[in-house]
Amino acid sequence: MSELQVGMPVPDFTLTTFEAESGDFGEVSLAKQKEEGRWTCLFFYPADFTFV
Repeated sequence: MSELQVGMPVPDFTLTTFEAESGDFGEVSLAKQKEEGRWTCLFFYPADFTFV
């Protein structure tokens, strides 16, 4: 598998999420977001309380 670089399309994926409004878990699919024409901003950070 090659590395992703700026400008390359991101592979489709599905994430389990916590929905604060309902207090339950949900799911987000990149394929569904693209199908609906929604923009998606991906960001991530190290877990809390880890050495950075």
